Amino acid sequence: MLSVFVAPLAPATPAAPTTPVAPTTPVTLVAPVTLVVPTTPVSPVGLVGPVGPVGDADPPGAGAHGGGLGPARCERNADVPHYAASTMKAAVLAALYRSGLDLDAPVPVRNGFPSALDGAPFDSTPGYDSDPEPWARLGGEATLRWLGYRMVVRSSNFATNLVLAHVGFDAVADVWRAAGARHSVTGRGIEDSRARAGGVDNLVTARDLAALMSTLEPEVLDVLAANEHRVDLAAGLPAGTRIAFKNGWIDRCRHSAGIVYPTDAPPYAIAVCYSGPLGAGTATGDPAARLLARISAAVWARRHTLTT
Repeated sequence: MLSVFVAPLAPATPAAPTTPVAPTTPVTLVAPVTLVVPTTPVSPVGLVGPVGPVGDADPPGAGAHGGGLGPARCERNADVPHYAASTMKAAVLAALYRSGLDLDAPVPVRNGFPSALDGAPFDSTPGYDSDPEPWARLGGEATLRWLGYRMVVRSSNFATNLVLAHVGFDAVADVWRAAGARHSVTGRGIEDSRARAGGVDNLVTARDLAALMSTLEPEVLDVLAANEHRVDLAAGLPAGTRIAFKNGWIDRCRHSAGIVYPTDAPPYAIAVCYSGPLGAGTATGDPAARLLARISAAVWARRHTLTT
């Protein structure tokens, strides 16, 4: 299943925020990735084109970043739910920045979290994480700001569970609600297999992800723009193009959503969700990543027509 949603941002959106400086610990950007052409190519031709307005007025909460979304310019299966993978971390980050917590106060880095199903304990595991840095601090302390940063720029699952332990699922639900999301939900932490088996899961749609991105604060977008996994949507853009985005992948699942900031056209939101056999569940060399990059490139080529 392929889901796509593209829309310009409403005119009130300000200029692109400045590039952030990494907090506390410097990071090294990963080398450019060569993507593998899908064995079963899916052409983006026909996905892009005017389809009329989104439907409702700007959702509640629109305007935190700007005016929310403008009229949809491309949508395909935009309201079909997909397993969220790591795209849900964008909503968790927004909840953290809106929480009122002291983001620069150190908090304990401890493993062990209550299941969203019944409170039974579960652990994060280093082998199911893409970032060793939070694990290096196990038994010590880290700031919430740093944990939120690692949650996005290296997509740390351990950092995600630590942040969720402080902000709570109700706060993340408030973020989705404020964006006007209709079908997306963050119901459990990562590796909470007990909750997933009990029917508690994390779901997203392409439309909801685009709406979420359009309502994020500049400081949250700054963190998303520092995402080091420059694959998927980012790989379909010219080098140096600013994109504030979050991607996610597991076996048979590949998604990416964000705000693209062309220097010669207004910014636009794009979200692509794919669930199917092309998804290899790997950070690099995933055929589904190539598909997302091709769609991103097709939208970029039409960027001057998105607001007409």
